[in-house]
Amino acid sequence: AARRRTRACATDGVRALRAAALRLHYRVQLRLPLREYDAVFADCGGTGGGDPAALAEALRTHAPHIRTAWIAHPGQPRPGGTRPLRAGSAACWSALARSKYLISNGVFAPGVRKRPGQVFLRTGDTPWTTAAPEAPSHDLWDYTLSPAPHTAPPAEHAHPAPGTALAYGRPRNDLLQQATSADVTRLRTALGIPEGTVAILYAPARRDHPYTRRPVLDLERLARELGPRFVVLVRAGRAPVLWRREIPGVLDVSAHPSAAEVCLAADALLTDGAPLMYDYAGLDRPIVVHAGDGFPGAPGAVARGEDEVIGLFVSGRWRDPGTAGPRTAFRERFCPLDDGRAAERIVRHVLLGRADGLPEVIPVVDRRPVPSAAARALAPPVPVPEPSGPGPVTDGH
Repeated sequence: AARRRTRACATDGVRALRAAALRLHYRVQLRLPLREYDAVFADCGGTGGGDPAALAEALRTHAPHIRTAWIAHPGQPRPGGTRPLRAGSAACWSALARSKYLISNGVFAPGVRKRPGQVFLRTGDTPWTTAAPEAPSHDLWDYTLSPAPHTAPPAEHAHPAPGTALAYGRPRNDLLQQATSADVTRLRTALGIPEGTVAILYAPARRDHPYTRRPVLDLERLARELGPRFVVLVRAGRAPVLWRREIPGVLDVSAHPSAAEVCLAADALLTDGAPLMYDYAGLDRPIVVHAGDGFPGAPGAVARGEDEVIGLFVSGRWRDPGTAGPRTAFRERFCPLDDGRAAERIVRHVLLGRADGLPEVIPVVDRRPVPSAAARALAPPVPVPEPSGPGPVTDGH
């Protein structure tokens, strides 16, 4: 026992010395010149995706002179083209101290200071939640992103700072407006979706209260009742779901780094109000809301129970033409700026200093997002015009 205590004390001592050395290293780095063309990205979810990844990609197109680095723990993915930085390493602290641009959808490590000349950009604010202030870092941000004009004041309230809320749209959703039918086919193949099936993306909302952390759908029953014409894509995150790993007709896509790619592969969304609904709505595809107490302003059909969910899909009412109107109203309210050029606007404003002459927003009614695989299968064939005159005369005719 004494030996174990000695080893534990030694381990704690080594950790304390390392932490002290890193703090000293960071203070020294703060005194060195800024690297004017360096940008550091971090994704608090550890997926290597989201708004930070979309902005890192946009930099390669619109500001290729800026070097990008990505903070991640070992084993976590990162976007291609970014230099890896192991979280907590000396190289990571050097980058935090000397990079001009720091971009994250969460907070950086405790102890991070904002030095003169640095620009801090926070992504990830949403129209459906009010984020709690993060005491260690909330006063660092120069800019926070807001997906719509009417959400800018809540973003500033959630992250009180002398900075600016940029209502330019969600960079992570640019792909939803830029993708092609070939992209949809490729993504469905990569996810293992059988050809000819209807892919339902099931995205349950996260529930933190212990009395509400109960499964809301029995996925085994859902897949069995829907039959082989359907496949259910589960993106659960930290939400509770009732399922086993091996259920015929159910695919787990929770670990896929890009929520936008999963959305593109799906023909419809089934949710009980998860934030993903506000992203998926930009595709103008059917949405079924599973809400026992109703959902005012829902962008599609509302099912109050599991039986109604099954009935909507089996009967085909999940894509009833009558849901197009509510879906358009929902998009105009929550996706007014998600026209595929959000990242470009942010890069040009924040990193290139060109706030004037930004791309104008394409109105919701004028956008043409790529149709789903199911919608393409139902589309009438394009008529081939008949020849206007007699065909060419050949030998023997």
